[in-house]
Parts: sequence; structure tokens; C-alpha cells
Amino acid sequence: MEATVDRALAPLSEHKHEWAGLGIERKLRYLEAVRTAVAAHADEWVRLALTGKEIPKHSPLAGEEWISGPYAVLIAINALTKTLKAVAAGGDVLAGTKIRTRAGGQVVVEVFPGDVFDKLLLNGYRAEVWMQDGVTPANLRDHVASFYKQAEPAGSVALILGAGNISSIPPLDVLTKMFNEGQVAIVKMNPINDYLGPLFEEIFTDLIDGGFLRFVYGGGDVGAYLTNHDLVDTLHITGSAHTYNKIVFGTGEAGADRLANNQPIITKPFTSELGGVGPTFVVPGPWTDADLAYQAEHLATQKFHNAGFNCIASQVLVLPRGWTGSDRLVEELRRTILAIPPREAYYPGADERQLAAVAKHPHAEVLDGGPVPRTLITNIDPNGTDEYSFTTEFFGGVYATTQLPESEPIDFVRAAVEFANQKLAGTLGAQFLIHPKTLQHLGPVLDEAIADLEYGNVGVNTWTGAGYLLPTATWGAYPGHTHDDIGSGIGVVHNAYMFDWPEKSVTHAPFHPFPRALLNGEFHLSPKPPWFVTHRRADKAGERLTRFAAQPGWRHLPGLFAAALRH
Repeated sequence: MEATVDRALAPLSEHKHEWAGLGIERKLRYLEAVRTAVAAHADEWVRLALTGKEIPKHSPLAGEEWISGPYAVLIAINALTKTLKAVAAGGDVLAGTKIRTRAGGQVVVEVFPGDVFDKLLLNGYRAEVWMQDGVTPANLRDHVASFYKQAEPAGSVALILGAGNISSIPPLDVLTKMFNEGQVAIVKMNPINDYLGPLFEEIFTDLIDGGFLRFVYGGGDVGAYLTNHDLVDTLHITGSAHTYNKIVFGTGEAGADRLANNQPIITKPFTSELGGVGPTFVVPGPWTDADLAYQAEHLATQKFHNAGFNCIASQVLVLPRGWTGSDRLVEELRRTILAIPPREAYYPGADERQLAAVAKHPHAEVLDGGPVPRTLITNIDPNGTDEYSFTTEFFGGVYATTQLPESEPIDFVRAAVEFANQKLAGTLGAQFLIHPKTLQHLGPVLDEAIADLEYGNVGVNTWTGAGYLLPTATWGAYPGHTHDDIGSGIGVVHNAYMFDWPEKSVTHAPFHPFPRALLNGEFHLSPKPPWFVTHRRADKAGERLTRFAAQPGWRHLPGLFAAALRH
């Protein structure tokens, strides 16, 4: 094992300075080669993922693997290409974006939509990146693509500890480390989905042949050897805080003592995306029966997409106690969950995590008799101290609800933000569901609430999984975590505009789907999103989106829209 790893690292160490100093035009050629290879191997990619997760080939659920697999990587490459071409030409990377300044001086850049196809494919959606303190309108561009402003950048070898759940995560991490940060990379595939490794090696062949990228395989012993290797300069992981702490501080009582005293055994730069307990806030308003049914599908998606094995899954549904819609929404959610076919629990430990949640909540509803039953835990006391559902990521098909006493929209929004910031573990993502009339009533209160919310990704009428998908948004925890209090991690990935100091990304979407939106005064053309777990043509929509991303053009749109609308 050690000899294999050493052989993989040696050429990376040899070529790291070459890659750092390589001209942008050559990097663009490598990027185009990857893009071509992703398009060529997309069908095989999805086939392998479906087999690995035991999803039937023609199931609508195949859409998840198209959209969160090759499609996500293709649109990221397209966005990075646009940025790098602007840098190479000496142009303005942010040309065409809308930039505003919030009260208090915080700079906000609208990063989506970026072109006419964005506006058509996700009509009514927009995404912003909010900057940290210190970024001003005058110096904003100084904090964009900073790596490429260095006269003689130093090279480094990045170790990427790959995720085992979403297939696009390892390739997207490679793109960030190599093209945003100028590092060569070695990817240690997760044993759960290492069946994708040989395919990724085909896709990244040119970078591998150039001595800039390697893939390795194995268990914890390989990871431990890599993290401590002298030729590895930086580390990145997508996983859990528990795994991160084991790497940085060690295991057992000795590791716990080192963590308590902030005495790490790994001191290399280490970025991370580590999940957490994600909330969805349901703001009271004039919801109809159709609204309750549709948003129940939305909530089921936020929890059960990818069988619940998402670090960005919604875990705690936060409801207003005095609103008549709260109990009705939970009932619709229960009905929707029961209507969704059970999924294979392919990710290890799901059964133990579900049993632990039920043991902590004797009133939990076990909704089916599957190998790992989907479970609903309702009406948890929001004032409970050390509440298990608020402090432990379930990472599976367990959904919890709680009700806050505030039932007036402005009071509820403020109370919900305070509750999440103080009670829930992690800072990765949070969602608001708000009726358009309530949005008007809230006015600037929502903007203030988003500013106060200490999460790295916020969705307004959309799951923050959409923020993961949009390559011009940033993906990562809220800034401020430290290595001995890691929370949801440190640093961001994706970030096609290459912002240095982002605080959070915020994605807005319509509340009503097309065409019902038109009857409710929302003028957009977005139907039910193809990532909904209830979308009956998600497989066709996902495949056609991928074909479009490989070769953007008008000829793809009729078939794509037909698949999206027949949901």
C-alpha cells in the first residue's frame, strides 16, 4: 500500500510548481478535454451509479444521478471556462453581474442567472454571493481570482478525501483545487463509490498523463498514510465532523484529550465540508391546499433525495405553532413520504442511525417496514437542552419537526433564525418556505434575517441542494469555524467566480410551480424541478439537461422542456 501511494505522489510533487505556473490557455485546454470526456462517459457514469445504489435503470430516480453527477460537473466546467477566459483576456470576471450593497455595507453579487439559457432553464431563480466584512465595492475585484494575480505562485499537492454519496463531489473538488487554487491533487476514493474511480481516471486522463492528478483506493489505512505523508501539502474532506476530528486529533481518549486542548497532530491547511443539522423554516401565510401538497413534495425532496444521504438534507422542519397550516403540512408530508417508494439504504450505518434516533424519541413514527424504515419525529420541544435531533446529523431517512410559539410572520422569521443559530449543530444550509404575499409583508425583514442566519448556504423557496448545483455559487459552511470546533467545516468549493472572502450564498426561487404560478401572480416558467423525488420524468429531464450542458444550444430546449413539464 505505501509503495503504491508513494508512486502516486511522486509525480505530483515533481510537477506541482509547473501546474501552478502553467499558462491559462493550457489550463483551458485541459479543462476542455475534461468537458469532452465527461460528455462521452456520461451514460456509463450514470449506469455505474444506478448499479451501485441499486436504482432501476428506467426509474425516474435515475434523474438524481444525471443531475448530481455528470450534469453538475459539466456546468461547473462551463462556468470555470468563462471565468478563466476573462482572466486570460485581462477582462472583468464580474462583467454582467449585478452588485449591490446592503445596509451596513455588505457587498452582494448576483451570480445567477448568467446568460439567456440560465434564465430559461431555471426561470425565476436567482443566486447571490454575500461577502465577508472587509470586502467593499471598491476592492471587490481585488478579491476575485487572486491565485491568478500572483507573479510566481508556489505549487502544492492537495489530498482530496472523496465523498461516498454524491458522485459529482470528487470531480468538483478536483476542479476547485486545481483550477481555482492552482494545486495538483491526489484523490482518495471513498470505498462506498470507488467503482467510479476508473471512470474518473478516464475522464481526467490528460491531467493524469501530465503528472498533475492521481486517484488512489483503499480504506482508512490508506487515508491515514496519505494525511501524514510529507509530500501532501494540503487536505480537503467531504464527510463528517467526527471523521475530521479523528484525522486532525487522533482517536480514542488520547484524541479526545488533544481535541479538548487544541493540540492537533495534523497542522497542514485543511479545508472541509462536513454537513450538519439542516433546518427548513415554514413561514406562516395564506397557503392553499395545493400549496401544502406541493411544498410537502418539496420537503420530502429535501429529506429523501439520494435516499436521505445528503449532508445538505433538511433534518428539522421548523413550524409556527399557532398557524393552522402547520399540522396540515405535516400530514401532507407524511402522505407524500408514504407514496414514495422505499430506497436501498446503500450508505453504511443507516440502520444504526435510524435506531438511535428512535431510541432517543419513543414517540417516533416508523412509517414503513423497509430494511431501514423511514421515520418521522414530530413536535420536538424547541426548548429542549441537548436535544438529539438538534445536535446529531441523522444522514438517512429520519425527519424531525418542531414548533415555535411565534405565529406572526415577522416574529416567526426572527425567532426561527435565533433558534437555528443557537440550537442546531452545523452551519451548512438552511431553507425558508414563504408565500409571495408573506414575502411582501416581510419586506426588509427577510434580508435582515438572512444576514443574521449563520449558515453558508440559504435557500428561499428552494432547497439549498440547488445552491450546490449552481457552480457560480459558493459551497461550504458559514465562516468562523476553527480546527478544534469544526462545525460544518472551513473553506468553500465550486465558486466559479473565485471569490476570496465569501460569507454565504443565497438562492431564491418561485413559491408556486408553473403554470399554477400564473394564477397566483408569479410570472415565471419553471415547473416542478426535476430534482424533486416526485417528478415522474426526472430521468428524461436529467439526461436531456446533461446533453444540453455538454453542447449548449437552442436545439436541445424543446425536448428538455417537454420532459420537465410532463412531471
